[in-house]
Amino acid sequence: MDIVVRGRNVEVPDHYRQHVADKLGRIERYDHKLISVDVELTHEKNRRQADACQRVEITCTSRGPVVRSEACSADFYSALDNAVTKLESRLRRSADRRRIHHGRHTPTSVHAATGQTATALLEMSPTQTEPDADADEHAPGQVVREKEHPSEPMTIDQALLEMELVGHDFFLFLCKDTGRASVVYRRTGYDYGVIRLTP
Repeated sequence: MDIVVRGRNVEVPDHYRQHVADKLGRIERYDHKLISVDVELTHEKNRRQADACQRVEITCTSRGPVVRSEACSADFYSALDNAVTKLESRLRRSADRRRIHHGRHTPTSVHAATGQTATALLEMSPTQTEPDADADEHAPGQVVREKEHPSEPMTIDQALLEMELVGHDFFLFLCKDTGRASVVYRRTGYDYGVIRLTP
C-alpha cells in the first residue's frame, strides 16, 4: 500500500509523514486489496475559522470502491485522528457488507424492501485534477476543482453504498438499464432520491 502525503499551501515535515504512515498502517486489516492512500493537508487562512483551520482529507483506492474521509481541527494531528476514525468506520462498514452480501444469507436489498425497481450504476474510482497553485486566490464563482471517474454499470444499492463510503450527499453514475447519466442523493430524514437525464 502506497501512502502519499501532500500539502496545499502547506509544507509537510518528515516527522508528520511518518506519523501519518504509523496511523494508516492499521487500516490495511479492513481491506487487504488497498492500492494507495492519498492524504491531503490544507490550511484555511481565514482567522475566524481558527478552530477548524487545518483540514485533512484521506482517499483510499483499492480494487473495490473508493473510500474517503475528511476532518477539520485546530491542528493537523487532531484532524488526522478524526479523519482516520471516520475512515476506519467506513472501511469496517464496507468489510461487513462484503462479508454479508457474499455469504449464503444475503439480506433483502433496499429496492426489494421498498418495492422500487432496480437500476444500475457506475463503479467509480476518482482521479483528481489539481487546481493551479494560485487557486486559493480566486474570485467567487470560478471552477477550482475537476474530477474524472472511469466507470462501469452497478446497481442502485452499490451506488448508495459508494455514496456513503465517500461521505458525500450525492453520487453520479451511468444507468446500466437505460444508459443515461443519473445521480442518487440523500434527502431529508433517511430517504434517497434519483435524478436521471433524458436524451
